[in-house]
Amino acid sequence: MNSFLQRMREELVRRNYAQSTMRSYLRIVRDFQTYCGKRLDRLGPDDLRSYHAYLLEARKLAVRTVVQHVAAIRFLYAKTLKRRDMKEDLPYPRNYRRRLPVVLSPEEAVRLIDSSRNLFHRAMLMTLYSCGLRRAELCRLKVSDIDSKRMMIRIVQGKGNVDREVPLSPKLLETLRLYWRWMRPTSRSPRRWSGQQFSLQPHARSCKST
Repeated sequence: MNSFLQRMREELVRRNYAQSTMRSYLRIVRDFQTYCGKRLDRLGPDDLRSYHAYLLEARKLAVRTVVQHVAAIRFLYAKTLKRRDMKEDLPYPRNYRRRLPVVLSPEEAVRLIDSSRNLFHRAMLMTLYSCGLRRAELCRLKVSDIDSKRMMIRIVQGKGNVDREVPLSPKLLETLRLYWRWMRPTSRSPRRWSGQQFSLQPHARSCKST
């Protein structure tokens, strides 16, 4: 890792960026430098303009992906190299719009959960929906994080590396206890959910066809 990337990494750490974001930003900047073939501090507006067009025209990346590239390179120049004027040469794509997520109705959520193939999948779907967890948070969940006395579930190192607690519903607790008696998961994680290749797509198709 060259000195500029090391400085950028330190700036990311100082601002408490998530590890996944740090890896993505550093990879993007490395690719940017490889494309330009120059030292990062010697690149100018023409290099930025050329690389920006290359991402959209030659590589035909999705707009959301290009936005991530722009954010990483903007961070390099504005935060690491203190060249804030360079931001003007890296505009976000014009047609980029944040889309609202598709929210299931209670009836659709019930059909989705009922479409699960077995108790393992049912427990995962119920935990995701009932607690509002992200997939990565579910994969890191441990039996010791489930507090049945206080009816809370502790989420460790969630988005932004922030811990939080979410309510545990009686129905979910009943399902998790049934699952525990069936699989006898270890104290580390329920059946090592992180090792399962689990996709919501088959369940979503089943929900739509119902």
